[in-house]
Amino acid sequence: MSPTDHLIALYRPLIGSEIHCGPWLQIDQQRIDRFAEATGDHQWIHTDPQRARLESPYATTIAHGYLTLSLLPFLTESNAPGFFERTYPGMRLRINYGLDRLRFPAPVRAGARIRARTLLRQIERAGEGVQFGYLLTVEIEGEDKPACVAESLVRVYP
Repeated sequence: MSPTDHLIALYRPLIGSEIHCGPWLQIDQQRIDRFAEATGDHQWIHTDPQRARLESPYATTIAHGYLTLSLLPFLTESNAPGFFERTYPGMRLRINYGLDRLRFPAPVRAGARIRARTLLRQIERAGEGVQFGYLLTVEIEGEDKPACVAESLVRVYP
């Protein structure tokens, strides 16, 4: 059996299942400010705690939605040592193919903790490789609504 066929056979029974829950990460003002500096997005709702306390409906600053999105590799632990080898046996290369849908249902307030849950939605052959479709949900500790919901496509190749 080829590595591609083996990987598909390994994961097909897991379609519809949560396959990972990542660690909690606190989103502090320093991280928000560094993201604002890197992207040039200095909107006061992200970077001015005093004004946000007075004028924001959240009574504090909030993280940029794209900051939450950019943390997905950490939150899913997809770049942790050994993750690739354990998760995609027989493969040598992984690429982010894109997002089918992305939403930010709730803001991440400065100081909140978030984590990501990964559900396997689909798996299929993509040329010589395998395409995985994941539903990634970023939870906010103590909140009902998630911070981010993304349908992610990842391709791996032998």
